[in-house]
This record gives sequence, structure tokens and C-alpha cells, in this order.
Amino acid sequence: MSPREVLLPALERVLYGGQISEGAEVEAFEREFGEFIGRPHVLSFYSGTAALHAALILAGVKAGDEVVSTPMTAEPTNLAILHAGASVVWADVDRSNGNIDPDSVAERLTPRTRAILAVHYGGIPVALARLRALAERHGLPVIEDAAHALGARYGGVPLGRHSEYVMFSFQAIKHLTTVDGGMLAVRRPEDLAHGRRVRWFGMDRKASRIEVDVREVGYKYHMNNVNAVIGSVQLGYIAPVLARHVDNGKYFDRALRGIPGLELPAWDEAAEPSYWFYTVLAEDRDALARRLDEHGIGNSLAHKRNDLHSVFAASRRELPGLDRFYSRMLHIPCGWWVGDEEREYIAETLRRGW
Repeated sequence: MSPREVLLPALERVLYGGQISEGAEVEAFEREFGEFIGRPHVLSFYSGTAALHAALILAGVKAGDEVVSTPMTAEPTNLAILHAGASVVWADVDRSNGNIDPDSVAERLTPRTRAILAVHYGGIPVALARLRALAERHGLPVIEDAAHALGARYGGVPLGRHSEYVMFSFQAIKHLTTVDGGMLAVRRPEDLAHGRRVRWFGMDRKASRIEVDVREVGYKYHMNNVNAVIGSVQLGYIAPVLARHVDNGKYFDRALRGIPGLELPAWDEAAEPSYWFYTVLAEDRDALARRLDEHGIGNSLAHKRNDLHSVFAASRRELPGLDRFYSRMLHIPCGWWVGDEEREYIAETLRRGW
């Protein structure tokens, strides 16, 4: 959280200002976040999952459609596809970083494909040049799940400006938190009005409730002023937070290279990660995890590969790239709370082997 002497007065002003639901603070946060990523057309939501569901609706995804997606992500990414009534089609992942593989996406496209959903896993940008070229050849929108990737860049341009729809998460443990919340950057200005209806029961919130006509199913997905004011204050302090994640990640890029039995992630040369966590690939992942545990160093798999869940059983297929990545990956912390001494301790522990 940002400094209490700044945040608490702003919160008190909202909490006792007479309007705690969606209002001026939400509009201000949307405007400020749009300026931060360099894209003016953004919509706030009460969660990143809600923002993804809305993106699928705006992309025209309906029952009977297919969405090509990645199983290497948190479950809400792909549950949103089911929320939209569509079928999940798994593409394989790049075994060097866990991101969706554009070549595998190309093999999965069918006449029923309505969209491609790509996750910037761990803050490493997807190979967007290849993915977007593929999508444009087939006339398909790309929905980017940038929940891990606030502050990341591709081709020198911040994420949020490359595709038709880009979702950012402000859930409790993300780079920037509003306690919970999400933002959707959209390319088409007309998606703003539609998105506002989707997030508020299919209605124009500013229209008279006794005169408005609901023409489509909508949801209660809007953000409130309390979450929004937290986000606005956080934005003023986010630059050093992101910078520390990146500095720690680049430190590990250097310090962990060449350790026997350990491979570091690799990515498209145009990608500049934001390092939400740091991924290492180990020949004996379980032994490495035990070694880190013994030395008090946090580590985890973060997510279960989604294709193993029963709810996605109908989508199962062979995914050799994912098999390789998932059997070797382990995530270690590189966030703003990791100081110079801590990161050196992590690196030295790894250099001593396991």
C-alpha cells in the first residue's frame, strides 16, 4: 500500500463523502490509468476476471464459439471463457517461458474460433509480433491477460496498446492493488459504451432508471469509488515498485546464469518483462524446492496447469511443451520486498547446489 498519510485521508474523503459506489473517483482512476499505459480507452471492473469476461463479450464470443487459450495460467483466465458460453481450445506453450506458442495457436484455429486469449506469464510478454500477425491474417481479436505484466513492454511500447483487448488485474498480490479490481484497455471507442452497459446490468448507468431499455444481458461488474481511490493513490507510487521488480529480475538474469542443473527463462528479443515472479527451470525441481525451503526462501508452482482440472476435461489434448515446462518450473520471489541482501542470499543458495 502507498503511504498511510496519503492514502488514509483520501479514503476517508470517499468513505464519508456520500457516494461510495461508482462515481467520480472511478472515472478519475480510469483516466489516470489510461494515461499511465498510453491508451485512453479503458474500463474499470471489480475484478480482472470480470474484465476478461467483458472482453470476451465485446469480442463477440458466444455459446458454440471456440477461444484458443493457454493452460499455463490462473484458473480464472479460462473460466471466463466458460462464463461466456464458449469452448476452450488449448494451444501449447513455449517450453522456455510458459507463454502461449503462436505456432501451436495456428494449428488450433477452426471456423468456430472467435478469439485468441494470451497470458503474459510471470510478467514475460508473449511473442506478440508473431501472435498478432497470425490473428490479423485470420481476422481474429487478441485478448491479452496482463494480470502479471503491469509495466512490461513489447517493442518499446507498454503492454495495453498492442491488441484489441488487454486486461490488468489489481487483485491483492499484483504489482498494483486496489484490494481487488481490474481494468480493460480497448482499441475501439465504441467498446467503451458497450462495456459500460455490460458491467452494469445491460444499462446505461447515467440514463433514467425508469426510461432505460435493457436490450442485452449485463452484469454487476463495476468498480466502486473506494477501490478506485486506492488505485489512484497507488498509481502515484507504482513506478519505484515496478522498477524494483525489474531490477531484481535482471539481477537474477545475471546472477543465476551458468548454474549446473538450472535453466533460465528466455523470451522474444522485443519483450521487456515486468518480473511479477522469477521462474527457473530445474532438472530436479523437487530437490531444488526442498533446498530453498530449508533455507527459508519462498518458492512455488503458483498455478496448477488448467488442463488437469475436471471442468476443462472436454478440452484435453497432448501438450508436450507444457509437459516439459511444468515439470521443471519453479517460481522464486523478485518483488519490491526483496532487498539486495535477500536476492544475494537467494543467488548464493542456488549456486551451492541442491
